[in-house]
Amino acid sequence: MPHYALLMLAAGIGIPVLAALNAALGTRLGSPISAAMILFCVAMLSTALVWIVGGRPSLSAAVDAPKHLFLGGVLVAFYVLSITFVAPRFGIGNAVFFVLLGQLISAAAIDHFGLFGAQVTALNLTRAAGISVMVLGVWITQRA
Repeated sequence: MPHYALLMLAAGIGIPVLAALNAALGTRLGSPISAAMILFCVAMLSTALVWIVGGRPSLSAAVDAPKHLFLGGVLVAFYVLSITFVAPRFGIGNAVFFVLLGQLISAAAIDHFGLFGAQVTALNLTRAAGISVMVLGVWITQRA
């Protein structure tokens, strides 16, 4: 399990870096939409490379998958477009603070109700207190 934690830590580190890089690219291009389009092209090429190196696992089951499962693509596009637009105007720290707040709320609800096939982890008082401490910690880091 430590390798999963390290992988997700690296992904978490990447989120504000992605926000800063894409916000700077959007400012330089004068268009957050153009910056997002470039990001997704680079992401698609990177993913295709990993797919090819990983033995090209079959995509055929995607045809029969429930269509709502593809909304993740819409959500990632929404995230990239919004962070690219908002971060230069609101600050990377402030933007990521609200992203983290949204992630904590959403993750707690998904776990509590077992949404989308997730493992059920009830939101008890201890867990709610821990999430509150996390929110407070992130808020403290963003105070002027």
